[in-house]
Amino acid sequence: MRNSELDNVTNTNAPQKPTRFLQNPFLWAGTTYFAEGLPFSIVRQISSVFFKDHNATLQAIGLTSLYGLPWTLKFLWAPFIESVGTKRKWLCLMQLCLVVVALLMAFASTLPESLKFVAILFFVMAVLSATNDIAIDGYYMEALDDDGQAKFVGYRVMAYRLALIAGAGGIVSLVGKTSWLAGFVLAGIIFTALAIYHHTSLPRVEIETRPISNIWRSVLSGKNMLIMAGAVLLFFTAKTLIASDPFRTITAPLKPYLNRMSTPDWIALALLLVITSLLIAFKPLKRRLEQSNSIVGNSFISFLDQPKIKQILLFIILYRAGESLLSSMSTPFILDIGITKFEFGIISGTIGTLCSIAGAMAGGWLISRYDLIRTIWPITLAQNLTNLVYMGMAYKFSHLVGHPELGAANIGMVGVVHAIDQLAGGLGTAVFVTFLMRTCKKEYKASHFAIVSGLMSVCGTLMGVVSGFLAASLGYVIFFGLSFLASIPGMILLFHVPFLRHRTR
Repeated sequence: MRNSELDNVTNTNAPQKPTRFLQNPFLWAGTTYFAEGLPFSIVRQISSVFFKDHNATLQAIGLTSLYGLPWTLKFLWAPFIESVGTKRKWLCLMQLCLVVVALLMAFASTLPESLKFVAILFFVMAVLSATNDIAIDGYYMEALDDDGQAKFVGYRVMAYRLALIAGAGGIVSLVGKTSWLAGFVLAGIIFTALAIYHHTSLPRVEIETRPISNIWRSVLSGKNMLIMAGAVLLFFTAKTLIASDPFRTITAPLKPYLNRMSTPDWIALALLLVITSLLIAFKPLKRRLEQSNSIVGNSFISFLDQPKIKQILLFIILYRAGESLLSSMSTPFILDIGITKFEFGIISGTIGTLCSIAGAMAGGWLISRYDLIRTIWPITLAQNLTNLVYMGMAYKFSHLVGHPELGAANIGMVGVVHAIDQLAGGLGTAVFVTFLMRTCKKEYKASHFAIVSGLMSVCGTLMGVVSGFLAASLGYVIFFGLSFLASIPGMILLFHVPFLRHRTR
């Protein structure tokens, strides 16, 4: 290896002192995740405003949920991103592409058929943004050791939340005062500033094994094309089956539940099914995939080939079961006890957001100071005890549910309970994300994080489907108590999962 290459590589097993102020993780950990959150906000939040502003039908506005597919499916192409170039090059390239797409949106918004053109560009931005996420998550884990990953997890959350606020609040407000042209141009300017900073100042922590130009050779290889064609065929076969009359007849009793599931939800469940199938036939598949040198297949096998993988998978799926049930019904409950939408917007948008960020930053500091194994249990317990706090509040104000003529709950108490819940949720996010990063092997960090991110949404999907029916049939008091019981399996699994200690010192 040449000396010049060695000079550009950071040892990721030990903390590094940045050579320049602009290379400090306090800066780039924030800017990279701001660059994750802003395009997500544009695609998932601003797109529905654009559609509504251009008189699209409600059905068309509802279809904007399909823009979430690239984030759900990113585990499919994460191995290709990881196998060529460097994560640093990929995130810089994606952010440069986002600049181009944002400016094309600005131009297209002035055309007579703007809705059609911008709708296509929203999907292009979604694919670029999901790829940008893969690169940023991989770079974060490559550039920082275990302590650093935990220490800056709060900055990740803060920057991402600020990006969502900048998109849904700042850009939409500018559009309201001026035009969509100005809003998309502003987005392009922000992407330009981020791309320039990241290109000039992000530390170089990787050695490029193959140039990015080789990506097409990898993607278009016969085996990978066959895998992708099979995946597409499977998707459309499943879609046809679900739309068939026999399937509808058989699943008629489940229709109220199935109607609550979006396409990304189905993909998350399909990912779980694939992982389960791979586990069942793990040994013969491992031998065959190692011989075939399949990039996608080996990334899955590598993830599954680690100690206590079954406990890890169960933990990832069940850890947030109680929180998912609570978050699904906390807003309807607060509105049902007389808090107005305006009041709840203030509580959630200001107090809740600030407490969530503070919790994530505090959690990151505690993990880096005391290690994950000493902090995950008390933080997890604190996160889940808020379900019982909601149960107590539901009991106190149970007489107000369905009876607005009786008045409203004490807004101060509601604000305090919501703040505690968001603070504890932020702490829980810090320990959970830190654990997820430690399950990712060095050679497939970005790919593995894309897999665990997809699995993480399975529990939220299932809990979101049943939460409304459970709350309606049991009442809020019993429902919030049940949500605490749902968190117990995840807490028990804390005693059986690895990687709570540092993998490397």
